[in-house]
Amino acid sequence: MSVALTRDGDAWLSAAGGVRWVPVIGLEVHCQLDTRTKLFCGCAYRFGAEPNSLTCPVCTGQPGALPVVNAAALELALRAALAVGAEIASQTHFDRKNYFYCDIPKNYQISQLERPFCTGGGIELSSGKRVRLHRIHLEEDAGKAVHDRGQTTLVDLNRAGVPLIESVTEADISSPEEAHEYLTALREIVQYVGASAADMEKGELRCDVNVSVRPEGEELRAKVEVKNLNSFKSVKEALEHEIARQIEAYESGDEARFPVQETRLYDAQAGETRTMRAKEEAHDYRYFPEPDIPPLTIPSALVAEQRRLLPELPAARRRRYREELGLSDYDAGVLTQSRDVADLFETVARLSQRPKESANWISNEVLRAFSDPEIPAARVDELALRPHDLAELIGLVTAGTVNTNAGRTVLREMMKSGRPARALIGELGLEQVQDEGQLEQWCRAALAGQERTIADVRAGKTKALGAVMGRVMRASQGKADPRRVRALLLRIIGARE
Repeated sequence: MSVALTRDGDAWLSAAGGVRWVPVIGLEVHCQLDTRTKLFCGCAYRFGAEPNSLTCPVCTGQPGALPVVNAAALELALRAALAVGAEIASQTHFDRKNYFYCDIPKNYQISQLERPFCTGGGIELSSGKRVRLHRIHLEEDAGKAVHDRGQTTLVDLNRAGVPLIESVTEADISSPEEAHEYLTALREIVQYVGASAADMEKGELRCDVNVSVRPEGEELRAKVEVKNLNSFKSVKEALEHEIARQIEAYESGDEARFPVQETRLYDAQAGETRTMRAKEEAHDYRYFPEPDIPPLTIPSALVAEQRRLLPELPAARRRRYREELGLSDYDAGVLTQSRDVADLFETVARLSQRPKESANWISNEVLRAFSDPEIPAARVDELALRPHDLAELIGLVTAGTVNTNAGRTVLREMMKSGRPARALIGELGLEQVQDEGQLEQWCRAALAGQERTIADVRAGKTKALGAVMGRVMRASQGKADPRRVRALLLRIIGARE
């Protein structure tokens, strides 16, 4: 954009206009539920399957085919809603949302408008600000249209009918950074409760943003929807562009350029949004109650059961790790980004009785394995690593049986083979030398002819020990404990720390 903007808290300012512009942002997030079959039929769904191979008369909209509600989808939807503090309705029903597009085989989508299964709830940001949820509703996904074949559009209906929850926030978000934080927190929650893998690369989590800008203290202005953002980076960039575009349009004074209510698409390569169509209102879709699915009663016992299945959520875990285990904000954040990592940490910390060391080994070493081409794993549960073996390794490093560098080598082999630490230490010859006589021999040999270094150390310049320690470590092929070597050198020299 040609307009130069600066930030002052939630307000955006341009050098030209001098007006404090405040963004008003709401998010609509579509999340695929992790069920074995689709929402209204028995078809399985697998990302990447042969196009149109996972379909049946129901999800392809054949005449006379009738939908049946997937109970597992409702259970996962309830669990996700409870995790964000939403209020569950005792009764709900489905509606037909009518629109005509090639990836909607029935020419309508079964969704919810008047009586969604839950309302309310919200997510608290790190600033303490609470982003309120207006509603979460359950609906079926559309198929996928592929427009990159010249003049031809190809349609894959495998995804048609996959269960979605759409969560709609109030317009409580004031910046792209808050939107990013909210989405990160929402994805963590649905992953923790087992509702969805929420993999954006597979389209399991998709976001539409609604954004407008207004002069500080004034009424709301026309909002613009930016659809189908499939990464958090795209959400942030689209909002930054759209906020700047709207401010520039208003400050131009040309009413013909003023933002209007419309739907736009974000071009990530160009870094800009462009008009897609005029924004539809609810009446444009001609909603009416779905005649083939009777209203659903949600038993209180079902709600109670899903509440019982809720795990400790990420924010609560982070707080406990800081307050009870003494971890830093950074370590607590890294360890709770996914439930499998947090579960591994808790087990290793309990077995080793060393929470800080466990946090360091998992944050710095275990998570690094996912970028190692020799370790074919994308998640913790795919690693050939057992928690009690990692706890044992941490204890061996702490006790000085192996040094830290050797421990890293052992851990890498553990993650590849699943073998225990002690067996690998012996096989690789990495156990540290414990013999005091051998250590002293290496130390005295390293000090031979180092009168200047000895004098510096006796004068209190203990940094001079570094070069001598390096000689000892080379002579021992890394098997000498650096702490014992340092103490022994000081004793031989007759110096103190």
